[in-house]
Amino acid sequence: MSATTSHDTPIRRMARHFFEHKMAFISAAVLLVLSLLSFAAPLVEAALGIDHTQVDLYKRFSGPSWNHPFGTDELGRDLFVRLLYGGRISLMVAIIAALIAAIIGTAIGIISGYYGGWLDRLLMRINDGFIALPLLPLLIVLAAVDLEKIGIPKEIALSEGISIYRIIVIIALVGWNTVARLVRAETLTLRELEFVRAAIALGASPTRIMARHILPNVISPIIVATTLSIGTIILFESILSFLGLGIQPPIASWGNMLSNAQDLIWSAPQLAIWPGIMIFASVIAFNFLGDGLQDALDPRVLR
Repeated sequence: MSATTSHDTPIRRMARHFFEHKMAFISAAVLLVLSLLSFAAPLVEAALGIDHTQVDLYKRFSGPSWNHPFGTDELGRDLFVRLLYGGRISLMVAIIAALIAAIIGTAIGIISGYYGGWLDRLLMRINDGFIALPLLPLLIVLAAVDLEKIGIPKEIALSEGISIYRIIVIIALVGWNTVARLVRAETLTLRELEFVRAAIALGASPTRIMARHILPNVISPIIVATTLSIGTIILFESILSFLGLGIQPPIASWGNMLSNAQDLIWSAPQLAIWPGIMIFASVIAFNFLGDGLQDALDPRVLR
């Protein structure tokens, strides 16, 4: 019994509880395969011997074949490889935006919880203001802003990749609220504990205390909240791209692939079905993964 206990570390307990959550484990496997395929899209494209940007009107709406596993779209482009390239953009936008939002929320939450007082009230009222706003209409308004009118140089505002950076920035700027609330709540508890009071008594600076003593103890809720938010961001990016306000062609994303397919839903439903399946599968998988991490990182499990 003692030998078993000595080897039962918190990491092993965390891994065991995560693997016991079957849907989270399956979701992690699905996301891993989807991510590897998406980021290996150029290799897949080379293996199939095709160019996903090449227009061939003679092959419009072709059915599945060895060279085109999912068939072709309205311009004769390979649908499978375009889905993989769209996955690269959709996943990249969601992950980067979620990480930036987590960094902003963590910094605000720790500062607010540690210092308290008027600073805490000010930051939390700003947070409440963002929470009170309807998120999707706010994103639509921000995505529709003319970049040239806010001082962005014309060559940058009209560049091909600017839509990617704009979506990342606007989602990150409005998506930090949940993380900030969670981190603030944990910080309010941690700052009253003995090890933090001991660090203060020994003369540690507030920056050191927040970075070395508080931040490591709030990592668990940050990871869970960030993972759960990725699925939501994929959905928002898809909606904005579907409305023509997100990722702009010729760059492919699952959202703008759906937008291009809306007029062909009856004649070529596969053009909408496959991007829809990818969005649905990834959002559900990230939600199950977040649930599994929440169970695995529960402090009661790690004791």
